[in-house]
Amino acid sequence: MPCENGRVPNNDEPPLTMTAAVTIGHGGPEMLEVRTDWPRPVAGADQALVRVTAAALNNTDIWSREGAYGTAEDPSAIAGWKSVPLDFPRIQGIDVAGVVDSVGDGVDESRIGRRVLIDSSARYSGDYPVDIIGSEVDGGYAQFFLCHQHQLHDVTESPLTDAQLSCLPTAYGTALGMINRAACLEGERVLVTGSSGGVGMAAIQLLLARGCHVVAHTSQAKAEMVAASGVAEVTVRGVDNIDEIPELDAIVDVVGGDEFGDLLDRLRDGGRLVTAGAIAGPVVPFDIRRLYLRQRTLIGSTMHTPSDFADLAGVANQGSLEPLVAATYPLTEVGAAQARFVAKDFVGKLVLEPWNDA
Repeated sequence: MPCENGRVPNNDEPPLTMTAAVTIGHGGPEMLEVRTDWPRPVAGADQALVRVTAAALNNTDIWSREGAYGTAEDPSAIAGWKSVPLDFPRIQGIDVAGVVDSVGDGVDESRIGRRVLIDSSARYSGDYPVDIIGSEVDGGYAQFFLCHQHQLHDVTESPLTDAQLSCLPTAYGTALGMINRAACLEGERVLVTGSSGGVGMAAIQLLLARGCHVVAHTSQAKAEMVAASGVAEVTVRGVDNIDEIPELDAIVDVVGGDEFGDLLDRLRDGGRLVTAGAIAGPVVPFDIRRLYLRQRTLIGSTMHTPSDFADLAGVANQGSLEPLVAATYPLTEVGAAQARFVAKDFVGKLVLEPWNDA
């Protein structure tokens, strides 16, 4: 049977299968099927087959399954992040950590057995991701994952657990891309929305490491836990008056929604707001005059550049950041894991472990 993006095994080889959570169409959790007989990919030229040890859950996986990205013409249209429906069946899972199992022609065999973090962008156009794993190509909700060798980043020296490593690609990669695009500097006051979530918590850790004065914006239920992350201030969504937040140099936003315009207006003259999410709503109200009259900058940011991801792998090897893993699940419980992800009753990341049957 042909393997997507890999070579066709010859007829003398035994059938190779694996357990995989397969998305069969756009829709709800019923579109996820756990299969134990899914064809295992085989590495072709310039490719590597990775034994997946951990795959973190991400909002991108939920939205891609639901087709919740919309289009410029119709925000409610069923579409993936590229404004078109995905091809199915598809193995989702954008956040992958594992061990190189085998390699194809053109890949150094010394990589076999190395612990790796996978760049979630399967293809770039310049610095811009254009094909994402779990969306345009298969991802990590499976026991094995096939990728191009450029996606392999060696993290064998990292003190982080596999579950912690899997938290890094999208959340920390996105957060680092946002912080770099907004040029956040040491000593600046930076507010982070959605600060109890994966990207928000990653942004807090990266900004603190950069020496910024971090203001966390979160729900009342999670304020105490977010405060323990070392931020300088915590503001509570829906409780504290946004107008009373002292002036900010920058905002790192992954929420959107009704507060977007009010938060934008807390920026100093020349301040920057960088956004990479819309979990509270993609269509936001704000007075455009408050943008141009105050010389503020509004920045859109999607994921990371190749340079950002290489830096992230370096951070992983140093162990200078510790991603917070809220819970782990076996791959067979992907439905329960995604249900909890949607419930948002946790701080940190939820992680699937494909080789854990318990």
